[in-house]
Amino acid sequence: MYRGAVLDLDGTVYRGRDPIPGAPEAIERLRERGLRLLFLSNNPTKSREAYVERLGRMGIEADASEVLSAGTVTTRYLAEHHAGDALFVIGSPGLLEQFDEADLTVTEDPGAADALVASYDHEFDYDDLTDAYRAVGDCGAFVGSDPDVVIPAGDGRMVPGSGAIVNACAGVLERDPDRVLGKPSPEAVEMAREAMGVPLSECLVVGDRLNTDLAFGDRAGMTTVLVRTGVTDDRGLAGSDIEPDDVLDSLADIDAVFDG
Repeated sequence: MYRGAVLDLDGTVYRGRDPIPGAPEAIERLRERGLRLLFLSNNPTKSREAYVERLGRMGIEADASEVLSAGTVTTRYLAEHHAGDALFVIGSPGLLEQFDEADLTVTEDPGAADALVASYDHEFDYDDLTDAYRAVGDCGAFVGSDPDVVIPAGDGRMVPGSGAIVNACAGVLERDPDRVLGKPSPEAVEMAREAMGVPLSECLVVGDRLNTDLAFGDRAGMTTVLVRTGVTDDRGLAGSDIEPDDVLDSLADIDAVFDG
């Protein structure tokens, strides 16, 4: 019936450093069913290899080819559309490492920048907003890594994410970003399609966020599955225009999608 599954990570497969109870076993059962798997996170701060290591510590085997993130999507977009441009980056060391591996040009001088890249940076402050204003000027490009306004912290709290920083920059610039990557962007859909190697219309997407994970699935024509282990509660579900095809308490219950 299904040939593949795209799985969100934080809030779906794990919370912080701990796997969702039953998630590793559910992933193994998906593999036993013969499904191709792709782990797709909107966290831009880690490389594919870092995600593989993290999953491995939780007892979940994965190959780097089975992992995508907002960081990898943003890196490819910049390599295709801003190769050679000087990028002023508000972002994490992990994102900068991905840019470096792709031979992207990064400048620490906002006045010399051709484009601003706004992403998650836990040290973001007023000076960064000032630099963002200088970096874009009258005609510079403005790119956001992902739209997640809040993200789960390791202690279970929700804290500001990339989307909050993108929105702050947009406010001072008085303009929207030219692109916001990550889920549910068309660029993320295209990279997922390439990675899966099967039609996305024959795949599931499982996630905890309506406006990113499930909106991604809707854009790609996938069967959408919401899990209740992350940010979306019943109130959020009832008030949303996005309607999941299935709602599960946890990824551990994924067999219900096949048995129903």
